[in-house]
Amino acid sequence: MNGEWITGLTRGGAHWTPTFVTTLDGNRCIGCGRCFKVCPRQVFDLKDRESVPGLLGSEDGEDDWEEDGFSDDPHMVMIIHNADDCIGCAACSRVCPKRCHKHAPWPM
Repeated sequence: MNGEWITGLTRGGAHWTPTFVTTLDGNRCIGCGRCFKVCPRQVFDLKDRESVPGLLGSEDGEDDWEEDGFSDDPHMVMIIHNADDCIGCAACSRVCPKRCHKHAPWPM
């Protein structure tokens, strides 16, 4: 990696480095669907928590939910379904109440 990232220009001509979704912490995810709704490229998919191995509340994880005041479905969790379609807008991170998403620039 030589430090050259995928970049773009805003309508005003400013340089912009998109940050693409790299991970989603399913143990923090409350299954609210906000990231799914805001994503313009269908990067995410909502799954039954029990079908995703290694998560809290799945068959092989612990069930340790805390009340946090959010309207959630502890039986559902968001996953990254198609990371290659991410355009780097990071809208998913801005709407996520649990800060589940991690983003990074992508090398050219």
